Amino acid sequence: MRPESREGGGPLRTGLTTGACATAGAVSAARRALGAPPTDSVPLTLPRGEAVTLPLHDRQAWDQGAEAGVIKDAGDDPDATHGARVWVRVVPVAAAGVAFHAGDGVGTVTRTGLPVPPGEPAINPVPRRMIADHLTAVAAELGHTGGFEVTVGVDGGERIAARTMNPRLGIEGGISILGTTGIVRPFSCSAYIASIHQAIDVARANGLEQVACCTGGTSEAAARARYGLDDMALIEMGDLFGAALKYLSKHPVTGVALVAGFGKLSKFARGHLDTHSRQCAIDMPGLAAEARGLGATEATADRIEAANTSLEALANAQEAGLSLADRVCARAWDQAERLLPAHTDLAVCAVDRQGEVAAQAAGVTGAWP
Repeated sequence: MRPESREGGGPLRTGLTTGACATAGAVSAARRALGAPPTDSVPLTLPRGEAVTLPLHDRQAWDQGAEAGVIKDAGDDPDATHGARVWVRVVPVAAAGVAFHAGDGVGTVTRTGLPVPPGEPAINPVPRRMIADHLTAVAAELGHTGGFEVTVGVDGGERIAARTMNPRLGIEGGISILGTTGIVRPFSCSAYIASIHQAIDVARANGLEQVACCTGGTSEAAARARYGLDDMALIEMGDLFGAALKYLSKHPVTGVALVAGFGKLSKFARGHLDTHSRQCAIDMPGLAAEARGLGATEATADRIEAANTSLEALANAQEAGLSLADRVCARAWDQAERLLPAHTDLAVCAVDRQGEVAAQAAGVTGAWP
């Protein structure tokens, strides 16, 4: 795939989604099942019209159908499925249309709120449409008047899924086949953003009116303990504050809690919607300035500014009796309130490294303890 620019370095390679890989496997398997000679690669047209060619890893045919495998290449994106073998088994049938099945390593949907209904294989609508469109073209080319049974699997998919949000979303047995454009763009976080959106959709579809957007396992544990929320209400947003809050602005719930480590929360409080270290650094001078606003001596402010980590800065403030965590929570509350619908019950909670709540800012409704 073509390169994308990398700030201060060489180009980054884009990759292809699991949906594109599954489509290539389906095309190869369908052609072999209908008697066409084998090929080493498959040309595809992606949803936005871009033409690509995917190499095949393996293929085999038997009396009823055929199977083909494609190795997922995510380019330079840190994708959990990079290097996995996506395989597709295709059986031509007399009935029109395409029926999808989950093979080993592809999950099955068990909850409402996802793009496909419970009981269906976790193959999202765009990959389904891409596979169906390409198989329709194959059938027309090779004179097949019926449809296809299509089984999609991923080697090691159940193990890979354990590192994703699929288990919490109610997708059991493996990964999801994803992709809206067919292309994985390096560090776009598109798959992660999609999982955040799905987690919110699942919570809303199951009648949960309060959710906690958390930055990781420690903050999730704190949210669970403090607010008593169901795991389905815990939205793992990582660094992507903006992705979670902007989606909640269009798909609202009654109450939203932001529960985050103090350092990430301090970045969000300064207006950063993506708090990953590649996007922004902790503003130690800014924390020192906040401490001065709370009455810190110059010596204390200097120690905060010179701290190696945000938690060291927080410890310095706490030793001086300064409520720096409260100030950061209040600043973060202001940022979040601008992004959420009016009348949302909002709470912002800062968590230390041990998982203890360092501070909280909340509205006046009393919805959050």
